[in-house]
Amino acid sequence: MKSFFSAAALLLGLAAPTAVLAAPPLPGVPREVTRDLLRPVEVRQSSCHSASNRACWAPGFDINTDYEVSTPNTGVTRTYTLTLTEVDNWLGPDGVVKQKVMLVNGDIFGPTITANWGDWIQVNVINNLRTNGTSIHWHGMHQKGTNMHDGANGVTECPIPPNGASRIYKFRAQQYGTSWYHSHFSAQYGNGVVGTIVVNGPASLPYDIDLGVFPITDYYHKPADVLVEETMNGAPPPSDTVLFKGHGKNAQTGGGKFANVTLTPGKRHRLRIINTSTHDHFQLKLQNHTMTIIAADMVPVQAQTVDSLFLAVGQRYDVTIDANKSVGNYWFNATFGGGLACGASLNPHPAAVFRYQGAPNTLPTNQGTPAADANCMDLNNLTPVVTRNVPTSGFTPRPNNTLPVSLTLGGTPLFVWKVNGSSINVDWDKPIVDYVIAQNTSYPPQANVITVNSVNQWTYWLIENDPTGPFSIPHPMHLHGHDFLVVGRSPDQPAGVPQTRYRFNPATDMSLLKSSNPVRRDVAMLPANGWLLIAFKSDNPGAWLFHCHIAWHVSGGLSVQYLERPNDLRNGFTQADKNQHNNNCNAWRAYWPTNPFPKGDSGLKVKKWVGEHPEWYIKN
Repeated sequence: MKSFFSAAALLLGLAAPTAVLAAPPLPGVPREVTRDLLRPVEVRQSSCHSASNRACWAPGFDINTDYEVSTPNTGVTRTYTLTLTEVDNWLGPDGVVKQKVMLVNGDIFGPTITANWGDWIQVNVINNLRTNGTSIHWHGMHQKGTNMHDGANGVTECPIPPNGASRIYKFRAQQYGTSWYHSHFSAQYGNGVVGTIVVNGPASLPYDIDLGVFPITDYYHKPADVLVEETMNGAPPPSDTVLFKGHGKNAQTGGGKFANVTLTPGKRHRLRIINTSTHDHFQLKLQNHTMTIIAADMVPVQAQTVDSLFLAVGQRYDVTIDANKSVGNYWFNATFGGGLACGASLNPHPAAVFRYQGAPNTLPTNQGTPAADANCMDLNNLTPVVTRNVPTSGFTPRPNNTLPVSLTLGGTPLFVWKVNGSSINVDWDKPIVDYVIAQNTSYPPQANVITVNSVNQWTYWLIENDPTGPFSIPHPMHLHGHDFLVVGRSPDQPAGVPQTRYRFNPATDMSLLKSSNPVRRDVAMLPANGWLLIAFKSDNPGAWLFHCHIAWHVSGGLSVQYLERPNDLRNGFTQADKNQHNNNCNAWRAYWPTNPFPKGDSGLKVKKWVGEHPEWYIKN
């Protein structure tokens, strides 16, 4: 019993029809990200899209259009270049010098990739890192017909070699809304290889001003790669602070500054909130104001007003905020709940300042009240605008649709995460799409491949959180290539210990399932010691990861990959994509034997980076 609570304490950290449309103009996208103030985004207008009618987008396309069936054909390709570099002894936003960071276009947050619904997005990624490969994943983008551009090394591609190698990603903005991009190699996104995505489209509520993206992230002074090593054998450390739009205060030194957001009195504002953390989930509250949710991840929802909002790693919420209070300054607070199972920070009061135009340039004086403790559980009562219904009678739990998540303790390393008894370990030199191209079905067991051969059918997946273990923690589960329906989950309970174990029981739990238009998104919380039932339709051939989005956990093996309709996938590859894939893999295979540092874990969020500082590498 003593060892059980010790392990729990360590883990928790205690101690379609188409139409050709004229593309609305986009504002210029600056190379560097300005963070001092969130500046309003230029309103993109079509013949019907206006502040009073955001539901309309263009003739034949509005908020009720199912973007998986019908997407505007704009004929426009938006082009970007992302250059990755390493910087030593970098002065961070909280005033502390970090030994090394990895930047995109010279910034800790890369430029916002902005497009209109239906545009094509083309990104040239140049890897000027010294010893690391990279791959860039476009989180939440479905990549229909462009699986090789999903950016998951070891799955859809080989890593892009360092020292100047590059590749081009090109995909359609089939969906619209708010998302982000990040490295899927190493813990690179925790070191700064991250940015945001905005695809303009209709909305379920009118608003006057689009404030743009508002990324929130945990921030650590140690390199993320070192933290991955430490968390394989000990407690996840608290973050040193939390950054809002790239700004944060250091609670120990007072360094850094608060992010500031300007609200215009009497106006309704849209805010695009994104959790780009490696570990921490947040409970968010704008003091003395409510927020109205209009989209969850990239799924438009019927407007729902909340007093506070739980935001898991990888999730996004588009909200509106009415500036209808007294002119003044208000705290926008991030707190942690769930008995520290949701995260923790050395900054006891992470916050940004929302300032009404005309208010003095001072800090808020009213501390307000903390957000309600969500116990690491996301909202389960949102209503998507476009309806999806899934028959719950079609689900029967079986070994081939049940994915138990487990934690193996006591070995070297101490913590190893597994799904269905296996810890994923991808092969950078031979991604799964190579097997598909060669019609080779002898997939390595450690690739954790689950083949889905059905065509345009609902597939159900029951994820159980350590059903035979003494305790477990919540996990933000993310699916590439699809939005999934949250058909049901176990009863809510506090996330810490002690816990009640819930395993799905068809005799008693079918009543907990929802068949009529349930929540739909691409990241959902798997409850501690509970279960989550999701469903997605097999309508997108591809190799798609399904993983925990806590960097330490996917690095430790918590992932599977769905290989959806491999024959259709192979037949859909273009020759240009195959040529680029082969050229990139050949370049990587030529580089990899010269790399002095061994691959240490799953290969998805690997602790493998040291460059000119080999003392940072901790060999297992």
